[in-house]
Amino acid sequence: MTAPPDVGGPPIETDDASVIQESVRRPERFSVLYDRYFEEIYRYLAARLGPEAADDLAAETFLTAFRKRRAYDPDRGAVRPWLYGIATNLAAGHRRGLSRMLAAFRRAPVAETAESGHEDRVTARVAAAGVRGPLSAALAGLSAGDRDVLLLVAVAGLSYEEVAASLDIPYGTVGSRLNRARRKVRDALGGVNPMIGDSDG
Repeated sequence: MTAPPDVGGPPIETDDASVIQESVRRPERFSVLYDRYFEEIYRYLAARLGPEAADDLAAETFLTAFRKRRAYDPDRGAVRPWLYGIATNLAAGHRRGLSRMLAAFRRAPVAETAESGHEDRVTARVAAAGVRGPLSAALAGLSAGDRDVLLLVAVAGLSYEEVAASLDIPYGTVGSRLNRARRKVRDALGGVNPMIGDSDG
Protein backbone atom coordinates (compact mmCIF):
# COMPACT_ATOMS: atom_id res chain seq x y z
CA MET A 1 0.00 0.00 0.00
CA THR A 2 1.37 3.38 -0.93
CA ALA A 3 0.46 6.95 -0.15
CA PRO A 4 0.22 9.65 -2.83
CA PRO A 5 3.69 10.59 -4.00
CA ASP A 6 5.52 13.61 -2.68
CA VAL A 7 5.80 16.43 -5.16
CA GLY A 8 8.62 15.41 -7.44
CA GLY A 9 9.37 12.29 -5.40
CA PRO A 10 8.58 8.56 -5.35
CA PRO A 11 5.55 7.14 -3.51
CA ILE A 12 5.94 6.81 0.25
CA GLU A 13 5.48 3.28 1.58
CA THR A 14 2.93 3.07 4.38
CA ASP A 15 3.47 -0.49 5.64
CA ASP A 16 4.45 -0.40 9.30
CA ALA A 17 8.12 -1.32 8.97
CA SER A 18 8.64 1.20 6.18
CA VAL A 19 6.98 3.93 8.22
CA ILE A 20 9.31 3.25 11.15
CA GLN A 21 12.38 3.31 8.92
CA GLU A 22 11.21 6.52 7.26
CA SER A 23 10.51 8.12 10.64
CA VAL A 24 14.19 7.89 11.57
CA ARG A 25 14.88 10.56 8.94
CA ARG A 26 11.48 12.20 9.07
CA PRO A 27 10.10 11.96 12.63
CA GLU A 28 6.69 13.32 11.62
CA ARG A 29 6.08 10.06 9.70
CA PHE A 30 5.67 8.25 13.02
CA SER A 31 2.22 9.87 13.31
CA VAL A 32 1.01 7.30 10.75
CA LEU A 33 1.52 4.54 13.33
CA TYR A 34 -0.05 6.63 16.06
CA ASP A 35 -3.15 7.21 13.92
CA ARG A 36 -3.24 3.56 12.89
CA TYR A 37 -2.94 1.90 16.31
CA PHE A 38 -3.61 4.34 19.15
CA GLU A 39 -7.30 3.49 19.61
CA GLU A 40 -6.78 -0.24 19.88
CA ILE A 41 -3.80 0.12 22.23
CA TYR A 42 -5.90 2.47 24.36
CA ARG A 43 -8.81 -0.02 24.46
CA TYR A 44 -6.46 -2.83 25.52
CA LEU A 45 -4.96 -0.76 28.34
CA ALA A 46 -8.36 0.54 29.43
CA ALA A 47 -9.65 -3.04 29.71
CA ARG A 48 -6.65 -3.96 31.86
CA LEU A 49 -6.26 -0.84 33.99
CA GLY A 50 -9.24 1.47 33.50
CA PRO A 51 -9.62 4.56 31.31
CA GLU A 52 -7.64 7.00 33.43
CA ALA A 53 -4.49 4.88 33.49
CA ALA A 54 -5.01 4.01 29.82
CA ASP A 55 -4.87 7.68 28.81
CA ASP A 56 -1.36 8.05 30.16
CA LEU A 57 -0.03 4.60 29.30
CA ALA A 58 -1.31 4.59 25.71
CA ALA A 59 0.50 7.87 25.11
CA GLU A 60 3.57 6.48 26.87
CA THR A 61 3.46 3.38 24.65
CA PHE A 62 3.84 5.50 21.54
CA LEU A 63 6.43 7.75 23.12
CA THR A 64 8.48 4.68 24.04
CA ALA A 65 8.06 3.25 20.54
CA PHE A 66 9.11 6.58 19.02
CA ARG A 67 12.24 6.69 21.17
CA LYS A 68 13.12 3.09 20.27
CA ARG A 69 12.27 3.33 16.59
CA ARG A 70 15.95 3.31 15.50
CA ALA A 71 16.41 -0.07 17.20
CA TYR A 72 13.29 -1.62 15.65
CA ASP A 73 14.20 -4.72 13.63
CA PRO A 74 12.07 -4.84 10.45
CA ASP A 75 12.71 -8.60 10.24
CA ARG A 76 10.45 -9.09 13.25
CA GLY A 77 7.46 -8.29 11.01
CA ALA A 78 4.46 -6.17 11.87
CA VAL A 79 4.75 -3.26 14.27
CA ARG A 80 1.40 -3.98 15.96
CA PRO A 81 2.66 -6.85 18.17
CA TRP A 82 5.71 -4.75 19.09
CA LEU A 83 3.40 -1.96 20.30
CA TYR A 84 1.34 -4.45 22.31
CA GLY A 85 4.56 -5.73 23.89
CA ILE A 86 5.49 -2.20 24.97
CA ALA A 87 1.96 -1.58 26.28
CA THR A 88 2.00 -4.87 28.21
CA ASN A 89 5.32 -4.00 29.85
CA LEU A 90 4.02 -0.57 30.84
CA ALA A 91 0.83 -2.13 32.22
CA ALA A 92 2.92 -4.55 34.30
CA GLY A 93 4.96 -1.67 35.72
CA HIS A 94 1.77 0.20 36.53
CA ARG A 95 0.33 -2.88 38.28
CA ARG A 96 3.49 -3.32 40.34
CA GLY A 97 3.25 0.30 41.46
CA LEU A 98 -0.44 -0.15 42.28
CA SER A 99 0.29 -3.32 44.24
CA ARG A 100 2.94 -1.54 46.30
CA MET A 101 0.54 1.31 46.95
CA LEU A 102 -2.26 -1.07 48.04
CA ALA A 103 0.16 -2.93 50.31
CA ALA A 104 1.07 0.37 51.93
CA PHE A 105 -2.60 1.19 52.40
CA ARG A 106 -3.22 -2.20 54.02
CA ARG A 107 -0.40 -1.58 56.50
CA ALA A 108 -1.66 1.91 57.34
CA PRO A 109 -3.95 2.45 60.35
CA VAL A 110 -7.63 2.11 59.48
CA ALA A 111 -8.84 5.04 61.57
CA GLU A 112 -9.17 8.30 59.67
CA THR A 113 -7.77 11.15 61.65
CA ALA A 114 -8.06 14.84 61.04
CA GLU A 115 -4.69 14.62 59.32
CA SER A 116 -6.03 12.10 56.79
CA GLY A 117 -6.80 14.21 53.78
CA HIS A 118 -9.78 13.70 51.50
CA GLU A 119 -7.40 13.09 48.59
CA ASP A 120 -5.71 10.19 50.44
CA ARG A 121 -9.06 8.53 51.17
CA VAL A 122 -10.24 8.91 47.58
CA THR A 123 -6.96 7.49 46.24
CA ALA A 124 -7.26 4.46 48.51
CA ARG A 125 -10.86 3.81 47.47
CA VAL A 126 -10.13 4.19 43.77
CA ALA A 127 -7.12 1.89 43.98
CA ALA A 128 -9.10 -0.72 45.90
CA ALA A 129 -11.99 -0.52 43.40
CA GLY A 130 -9.63 -1.37 40.56
CA VAL A 131 -8.80 -4.79 42.04
CA ARG A 132 -12.20 -5.71 43.50
CA GLY A 133 -14.36 -8.61 42.40
CA PRO A 134 -13.98 -12.27 41.59
CA LEU A 135 -12.59 -11.75 38.10
CA SER A 136 -9.96 -9.33 39.36
CA ALA A 137 -9.05 -11.82 42.06
CA ALA A 138 -8.81 -14.63 39.52
CA LEU A 139 -6.57 -12.54 37.25
CA ALA A 140 -4.45 -11.44 40.20
CA GLY A 141 -3.90 -15.12 41.03
CA LEU A 142 -2.22 -15.77 37.69
CA SER A 143 1.47 -15.42 37.08
CA ALA A 144 2.39 -12.26 35.18
CA GLY A 145 3.28 -14.28 32.07
CA ASP A 146 0.01 -16.21 32.05
CA ARG A 147 -2.01 -13.06 32.68
CA ASP A 148 -0.31 -11.17 29.86
CA VAL A 149 -1.00 -13.96 27.36
CA LEU A 150 -4.63 -14.28 28.43
CA LEU A 151 -5.32 -10.55 28.18
CA LEU A 152 -3.53 -10.14 24.86
CA VAL A 153 -5.75 -12.87 23.40
CA ALA A 154 -9.01 -12.09 25.22
CA VAL A 155 -8.88 -8.30 25.32
CA ALA A 156 -6.59 -7.26 22.47
CA GLY A 157 -7.67 -10.07 20.14
CA LEU A 158 -4.11 -10.93 19.10
CA SER A 159 -3.36 -14.22 17.39
CA TYR A 160 -0.95 -16.70 18.97
CA GLU A 161 1.74 -15.55 16.52
CA GLU A 162 1.20 -11.90 17.47
CA VAL A 163 1.29 -12.70 21.19
CA ALA A 164 4.53 -14.61 20.69
CA ALA A 165 6.01 -11.61 18.89
CA SER A 166 4.67 -9.15 21.48
CA LEU A 167 6.18 -10.99 24.44
CA ASP A 168 9.18 -12.45 22.61
CA ILE A 169 8.28 -16.02 23.59
CA PRO A 170 7.91 -19.22 21.52
CA TYR A 171 4.57 -19.96 19.85
CA GLY A 172 4.13 -23.14 21.91
CA THR A 173 4.60 -21.19 25.14
CA VAL A 174 1.66 -18.98 24.19
CA GLY A 175 -0.62 -22.02 23.95
CA SER A 176 0.52 -23.57 27.22
CA ARG A 177 0.27 -20.30 29.14
CA LEU A 178 -3.16 -19.56 27.68
CA ASN A 179 -4.52 -23.02 28.52
CA ARG A 180 -3.18 -22.77 32.07
CA ALA A 181 -4.60 -19.26 32.53
CA ARG A 182 -8.02 -20.22 31.17
CA ARG A 183 -8.18 -23.25 33.46
CA LYS A 184 -7.23 -21.23 36.55
CA VAL A 185 -9.67 -18.42 35.80
CA ARG A 186 -12.46 -20.90 35.08
CA ASP A 187 -11.77 -22.77 38.33
CA ALA A 188 -11.63 -19.54 40.34
CA LEU A 189 -15.02 -18.49 38.94
CA GLY A 190 -16.69 -21.80 39.70
CA GLY A 191 -16.48 -23.20 36.18
CA VAL A 192 -17.62 -19.99 34.46
CA ASN A 193 -15.24 -18.15 32.17
CA PRO A 194 -16.84 -14.90 30.97
CA MET A 195 -13.70 -13.51 29.31
CA ILE A 196 -13.16 -15.79 26.37
CA GLY A 197 -15.02 -18.04 24.00
CA ASP A 198 -14.55 -21.70 23.37
CA SER A 199 -12.22 -21.18 20.41
CA ASP A 200 -8.50 -21.38 20.91
CA GLY A 201 -8.06 -19.66 17.50
